[in-house]
Amino acid sequence: MIPQEIIRKKRDNKALSKQEIIHFVDGLTDGSFSDAQIAAMSMAIFSNGMTPEETVYLTEAMTNSGDTLNWSEIIDSDLVCDKHSTGGVGDKTSIVLAPILAACGLYVPMISGRGLGHTGGTLDKFDSIPGYNTKPDLETF
Repeated sequence: MIPQEIIRKKRDNKALSKQEIIHFVDGLTDGSFSDAQIAAMSMAIFSNGMTPEETVYLTEAMTNSGDTLNWSEIIDSDLVCDKHSTGGVGDKTSIVLAPILAACGLYVPMISGRGLGHTGGTLDKFDSIPGYNTKPDLETF
């Protein structure tokens, strides 16, 4: 399976299979696909959209593309949640919502972004607080 064929299929407004989407995400994460191929696929998806099934496959492939943490022996994993957004000026939601959820007994690891243009990401904002650790080692986390 080569990236050009996957891109062509999406460009032609055909639904991608679960395996094609997994293969593409693998190429993204292992660096085997070029920036041009990634851009072409992004444009094909933007132009033609994705079916609900493709969206589920993409979400699952992205979720499983990296290291995962399993806290099931430490805490009730049903109580682990996250909130993510595209950010924006002020970043009011993330900074307020995570402590509220934690106060309600939920565990909020807060997977966050950096360098989101002139607004900065949530982590950029927390980095400005003296002594706040935005990069804890795994054991501390």
